[in-house]
Formats: sequence, C-alpha cells, structure tokens
Amino acid sequence: MSRARAGASALRIKPKAAGWLAVRLVLSMITLMQMRFAKFVAPALMLWAGVAAAQPTPGGTAGPAREAAPVHVAITTGSGTITVRLEAEKAPLTTSNFLRYVDQKRFDGTTFYRAMHLDWGTPPNGLLQGGTANDPKRVLKPVAHEPTDKTGVLHKRGTISMARFAPGTATGDFSIMLSDQPGLDANPDSTDPEARAGFAAFGQVVAGMDVVERIWSMPRSTTKGEGVMRGQMLENPVKIVSVRRVPAPAPATAPTAAAHEPN
Repeated sequence: MSRARAGASALRIKPKAAGWLAVRLVLSMITLMQMRFAKFVAPALMLWAGVAAAQPTPGGTAGPAREAAPVHVAITTGSGTITVRLEAEKAPLTTSNFLRYVDQKRFDGTTFYRAMHLDWGTPPNGLLQGGTANDPKRVLKPVAHEPTDKTGVLHKRGTISMARFAPGTATGDFSIMLSDQPGLDANPDSTDPEARAGFAAFGQVVAGMDVVERIWSMPRSTTKGEGVMRGQMLENPVKIVSVRRVPAPAPATAPTAAAHEPN
C-alpha cells in the first residue's frame, strides 16, 4: 500500500478546524494485524469500514466476575513501571476484559509499539499504544463496547483506553493518552456512528507517567506502519515484561502543622 498523503496532512490539521473526522483519522487505534491486512484494501476503506458497525458485536465476552472497586495494575517494562487504576465500577466490561489478559499473563512479553505524536496543542500531545498486537496466540474474544458517555471515564492525560477497529472489536491492545483527547470521547449527538461510539476509556495512570513519556519520546521508524500509521511506530518496541495486580498506592499524606513551625 502506498503512503497515505491525506493521513500525513491530517496531522497538521487542528481539531477545531477539522472536527471529529480529522481527529478520528489521526487517532484511529488500528491494531497491527489490521495494518498487515491494510495493503489488500484501499486506505479509505481501512480507516472508515467501522462506520457501519457502531453497535457492539454479538456474543461479547462474559469475562470474570465484575470487580467491586477500582483495581490497580503495574505494567512493568524495560524502561520502568507504570501503575494504572482501572475503573471497575464505571467501566466493568472493559476492566474485566483487561484483567483477563492480566490474570492469564497474556500481556507478558508483549510491547509498546506505537507512539503517535500530534503537532498541534501543547507537547507532549498524542498517545502510546501497546499490547498483544492481535497475536492469535494471545487474543481472547472481543469485548462489548462501553462508551464514555455511559461510563463517565473521559480521555484525559494518563487515561488508558482500548484500541480497536470497529466498536465491539477490542481485544488486547490499549493506549495511554499523553494529553487530553476529547475527540476520542463518545458524542451521542453526532450523526456519525463512529463519533457516537467513541473509544472505551477505563482507567488512569496514577504513577509512572514519566515512563510513559520516556517510551513515547523514543525514536520512531520512518518506514514501519501503513497509511497514517507510517512514522508512528517505535523503531525498537519496548518490552512489557509483565502486568500484575497490585495494592492501591497509599494516599499522599498532608504535611503536619508541626512541620511548618519555625525552630
């Protein structure tokens, strides 16, 4: 597939001027397997095929029992550890799906492979993507889509969100926001089915954003990736050593009055 000139120019369009369509073109979280198949179809078809599939796919995974409270996980990488709070109460289906991969150690040995940089806004601006890369030996059945207008978990800096093609196809790939990305939130008033669906956010980084930024800032390949993904793939993907449940971090303690008293 030839390089998508429209995709390259879309990176220079500000969301206020281009609206949802430009944001979605730039931020579409297409899995690596879909990129491998992209050379067999027109770039426009690859990017827009999900428009007709805004409803969750039938037979979505049941997953384990729903968690009663937020769950914390540690994503240990070759560049440091990222601790994430998963909003089990607000986004139970998406959280349960992610925890199946955690508990079955399906993320162990995967990578962070995509660092999308946006040239508008205040840097760092973009997202970091990783996970199973649609490896058939790792992926489980897709999870039903949970839109942000139902969960209330919005795409802010540090938010973790599921990568997918069409709504209801998310499996084991995820992204972490480097900046607020409201264009990924569900817009129930939109006439575009994709904009109505948005992406499924389900947690927040509570420690290790410096690690996220470090990985995101690593060199990117000039040749890897198809279409708008060209130039967004890390030259050397960063290994995810393990992802495990961990206790909630201790709350920060406020300084005592005595600490401020003069000697």
